[in-house]
Amino acid sequence: MDRLKQYWLLSRFDRPIGILILLWPALWALWVASDGRPDLGVLTVICLGVVLMRAAGCVINDYADREFDPHVARTKQRPIAAGKVKPKEALWIFVVLCLCAFGLVLTLNIFTILLSFIAAFLAASYPFMKRYTQLPQAYLGIAFGWAIPMSFSAQTNYIPLVAWVMYLAVVLWALVYDTMYAMVDKEDDLKIGVKSTAILFGSYDRHIMAFLQLIIIGLLIIVGQMKHLSWTYYGGILVATGLFVYQQKLIYYRDKNQCFKAFLNNNWFGMVVFIGLLVDYLLR
Repeated sequence: MDRLKQYWLLSRFDRPIGILILLWPALWALWVASDGRPDLGVLTVICLGVVLMRAAGCVINDYADREFDPHVARTKQRPIAAGKVKPKEALWIFVVLCLCAFGLVLTLNIFTILLSFIAAFLAASYPFMKRYTQLPQAYLGIAFGWAIPMSFSAQTNYIPLVAWVMYLAVVLWALVYDTMYAMVDKEDDLKIGVKSTAILFGSYDRHIMAFLQLIIIGLLIIVGQMKHLSWTYYGGILVATGLFVYQQKLIYYRDKNQCFKAFLNNNWFGMVVFIGLLVDYLLR
């Protein structure tokens, strides 16, 4: 039982915040792609796929960071770092999770199956980016945001322009919230040589994130205009804008606990945008 518990912790199933932050954009895409009436089978596959691939991403991330995590206060008790799960075991778990997710994708159309190979590559390669680029958070956005084109292709078998506008918004959103996350580990990352946007942005971190947040809101407004959405959607965007302002307040002094709180708050951001979409289509 203890071994299963360690696998559970390694896959981060005890911390569903990552699942939710990844799931909200996928739901945005499905609702827009289907005009509020997503196919139940597609919805089920996308939701389960998000859960499995997020878990796979956590496993391969801890495998890639096995030499770094013991030196970071927040991660030194993770299963691999603490020596409770062997690196080889982690690789097998990653493979099993990816195969389960691929099995789900095989129930969808050929286009989506092909896109899933890109998703797998992005998920597997992201954890290693912090060694080679100062922008690993942007790469995370590219990986997390891939749920957008996959959701559109699964529902409609093609990817319209509005999907790419939404995709860009999600890439930038992930860049912002993962920078907030990286601010928590900034001191440790500087010591061990790990790269991040929290380090790259330096004293301009809050300003750059605020600028990116404005762009994100602008892109989501463009999505609304392209799909002729109503005031309920824009009401959700207004609330989401307020949450961005609140996050800026939280990170103002760059306190670690407050930065982590700001990161967690992004779950509410994703939720209120989805609620705006949901109500918009329900009222039609």
